[in-house]
Amino acid sequence: MSSRDQDSPEPLGELATAPEFTKVQIEDGRLLFAREITFMLSVVQLEQLPPPIRPEICFAGRSNVGKSSLINAITNRKGIARASNTPGRTRELNYFNVDERLNLVDLPGYGYARAPKSSISTWTKLTRSFLRGRADLRRVFLLIDSRHGVKPSDLELMEMLDDAAVTYQLVLTKTDKIKKVDLEKVMRRTSRTIGKRPAAHPELMVTSAEKKTGLDDLRAEIATLALPRQPL
Repeated sequence: MSSRDQDSPEPLGELATAPEFTKVQIEDGRLLFAREITFMLSVVQLEQLPPPIRPEICFAGRSNVGKSSLINAITNRKGIARASNTPGRTRELNYFNVDERLNLVDLPGYGYARAPKSSISTWTKLTRSFLRGRADLRRVFLLIDSRHGVKPSDLELMEMLDDAAVTYQLVLTKTDKIKKVDLEKVMRRTSRTIGKRPAAHPELMVTSAEKKTGLDDLRAEIATLALPRQPL
């Protein structure tokens, strides 16, 4: 390989299709999360999973990716998901009933966690069994820290979801923490990853829980997966 080849920048690829929503869809997303959201239960064994009476979505991501902060932001509730600077804080599958139209599941973070190896193994097996076998799971929202991009542990989960034919959508988090030019680069790299995965949703979501960026679009996307809104 020549020095010129070594110095050549990695091709970034084309941007994934950006989601576009109508005013009606944006409003439906707002109303979905403006209405009642109740904590249902924390699942530590598959036998505890609730019956599949409504569609389900889940949020997954590496430890400390900003998952709890994003869930709190889209639901407009400060403490619905526990935010912590300690990686691995969530150790169960936490279920929330969103307006009787949808179940939202907060999954344990994967990757680094300050917990005994036996505990990490237990909740990792639980999460993987859930993702492979939950019939009413409409979509996995897979969170990627925009400062770091897609990591090997993210690719490992994508591989498993591809094999199980479970649709997942990548969501960049903490986009307020990096420069615009760097954000565009990570968006293009992430888009290139999406293009290679058979079960990946083609649209990339770009969010900041702190700056409220992309939250309307994410709510609207989730609302398309929920049961129809009932008249008041």
